[in-house]
Amino acid sequence: MTDHRGTADDHGEERRPAAITPLGRSVTGAWHGAAGRWVRADLRARRGQAALTIMAVAGIVTALIVAATLLEDGTNPWRGLFERSHGAHIWMHTKDVPDVAALRALNGVTDVAGPYRSAPATLVDHGRRVPIALQEAPAAFPPVARPLLREGRWLDARRPDGVVVERSFARALGLRPGSPFTVTGLNGATHTLTVAGLAESGDQGFYPEWTPGLAWTLGQTLTLVEPAQGRTEMVTGLRLADAATTDLVVQRAVFTLRNQVQRVSTWREVRASMELDNRLLGLLLALFGVAGLVAAALALANAAGGRVLTQLRDIATLKSLGFTRGQVTRMLVAEHGTLGLVGIVLGLVAARLITATALSETVAVPLSPGPLAAIAAGTAAMVLVAVWLPAWRGGRTPPIPATPAAPPRGHLSRLARVALLVRLPPALVLGARDAFTRRTPALLTICGVAIPMMMITIGLGCWATLDDFARRPESVGQAAALSVRPGNLTAVEAHDRAMADPDVVAAYPGVELDALVPWQTRTVRARALGTSTEPYPFPVAEGRMFRDAGEAVAGQGLLDLLGVRIGDRVRMTIGGTPLIVQIVGRVIEPEQDGEVLSVGIDSLAAKDAVPPQFYALALRPGADPAQVRARLQAQGLEVSQAVNPADRLSVIRVIIVALVVVLALIGLANLLTAIALGLRDHVLDLAVLKAMGLTPRQVMATLVTGTGLLVTAGALLGASAGAFWSRSLIDMEGRGSGVGAGIGRAPTPGMFAAAVLVAVGAALLVALIPARRAARAQVPVTAR
Repeated sequence: MTDHRGTADDHGEERRPAAITPLGRSVTGAWHGAAGRWVRADLRARRGQAALTIMAVAGIVTALIVAATLLEDGTNPWRGLFERSHGAHIWMHTKDVPDVAALRALNGVTDVAGPYRSAPATLVDHGRRVPIALQEAPAAFPPVARPLLREGRWLDARRPDGVVVERSFARALGLRPGSPFTVTGLNGATHTLTVAGLAESGDQGFYPEWTPGLAWTLGQTLTLVEPAQGRTEMVTGLRLADAATTDLVVQRAVFTLRNQVQRVSTWREVRASMELDNRLLGLLLALFGVAGLVAAALALANAAGGRVLTQLRDIATLKSLGFTRGQVTRMLVAEHGTLGLVGIVLGLVAARLITATALSETVAVPLSPGPLAAIAAGTAAMVLVAVWLPAWRGGRTPPIPATPAAPPRGHLSRLARVALLVRLPPALVLGARDAFTRRTPALLTICGVAIPMMMITIGLGCWATLDDFARRPESVGQAAALSVRPGNLTAVEAHDRAMADPDVVAAYPGVELDALVPWQTRTVRARALGTSTEPYPFPVAEGRMFRDAGEAVAGQGLLDLLGVRIGDRVRMTIGGTPLIVQIVGRVIEPEQDGEVLSVGIDSLAAKDAVPPQFYALALRPGADPAQVRARLQAQGLEVSQAVNPADRLSVIRVIIVALVVVLALIGLANLLTAIALGLRDHVLDLAVLKAMGLTPRQVMATLVTGTGLLVTAGALLGASAGAFWSRSLIDMEGRGSGVGAGIGRAPTPGMFAAAVLVAVGAALLVALIPARRAARAQVPVTAR
């Protein structure tokens, strides 16, 4: 005889045999159809909230993938360019032709590029005079360090006036294939050249971060522009079997060439130059993405928990019809997890479109499948974990359909007691009581609002920092808005003509040279600006400004590179002359990743300091640099305008706006959940409140107050934490990028107040619509 007794499932519940299930069907078979219909009906009933959840998750996944694309290995876009161009790891600049055979014989060197002649010149474009480096290149592509031709054609011996220009330099000047331009050699002679093509190289960074601009020419063209051999230098590239041996090979090469080496550059400097802005953007996106992912997980958990509380009757009915605990849990996970998974898919598509269209091929390469899959899988796991706990609690609902989803009872909260003591209106007192009726959802709502608000405030701190850069350029080392080069004039004539302008208040003589660091493993920039008695006003963050010859200030990047501190002495080779300086201060240095040594011009040898290469001009407050530049150019001077870091990083403002929108969506999703739960908890109280004499407006105020208090608490906590941490986080990034700490700015009081008021005001407006509808509805009084 068949035993029809029930068996226990894995959760300890009794499972009915298929033979006695309702309508003669098995519970398992009924589950698929009934669960699907129930999920579809529930999603249709809350389309807006479901759409917000999907959009929030999609925005976070997009931010994470774009951040990973910009940060992958910290080498994009240099890595792709270097590999495709078969680049050289080391470039040696010498006065004479080096011993190529000796360099090739060095242990670790696999190939040699060059040696090629290189000469400085000045490109004249629409009144601008821009430094350019002309480098010799063969008519056939070389096997090592070959430029990647992007537009036009390569060098042709039949057209000796054609040159190939590095693409970022050409874009900055508006040059295209076929464009003619004029160059002036050191002897003052002018020559007209034509752009044959545009190319990229992994051996030089992007302009203007890497100066001067680069153009490849035939040997005969280079000789025409600069016939004097003493004014050219030889450039030789070394490709290594192992990039990790770069410093060791540099030491051996410098020792082999004795005193011939004037300057050394390595692949690390080029990579750092190319990745600086990408790293800043990537870290900002990553920070927003990770925090947003946590906020999105809280929003999903809060939404799932809220729906479970508002659907206890439905869930109990399903349990009474034969649904097991595990089936209910899986159904709830499927419903709420599907929203997150759809958001992940949309985020993957959006990130692909952004990286393929918005980011140019020179900024980033597509993310490899490994990190892409890791982001998608990690986000999916976070989504499923976030919705599993409330779904598990929903699965434990007892199969008693009549059980109402009543809010917990108990004594008044401290907030409600304070409201009573200060004699606030009854609507506000009741709203204060309702805000923390359910403590766990209330805490989730506060956290769900606080985390996005914290990140928004940090974004405002970044915005305030950029505003400070633009408003006070002297804080980032740009007290001089213009720099003047003598050109065809003498240094004294250039100085006198510059100082004759009424808007120029000071002219600091300056020289920029390459300096070999101790052990001569690489080259950094040495800047002599002003004199020891009248120094250029560098922004000193630690220590003091130099006051005597032999004293210097340095950027954070140089201090980290040399492993020295303020007060230490450093021996460097500048212009072939050994120089021992004492570092007396650290300055904010946005150039060259902070690897810059700044001294008074009287600290250099006379051969390097006289005459000055340029004069840095400080203008009177309120003067227009563009107008001053136009007047000085009319005087025959070569004038260039400083590029503010705020202009180079202006895209961060766009990113902040986009991320604020995504974070606002997450906060809105949390808010809608809190509103729905509050209305569900107190819908039966509405008739009682009206019977007590409260008008519809007072009832509406009661409902809005409960939500408004949670949002206000979350907004204040998040904004305060963001304002507290924003400056430290920006300074930490400045220290890591070599610029140095001391650049971070917290949001202004106006920004802080506006952010909080906008968040609270928007939340109240959103809460007002359902509260008004509920207050005007006719709710019958029923026994609980």
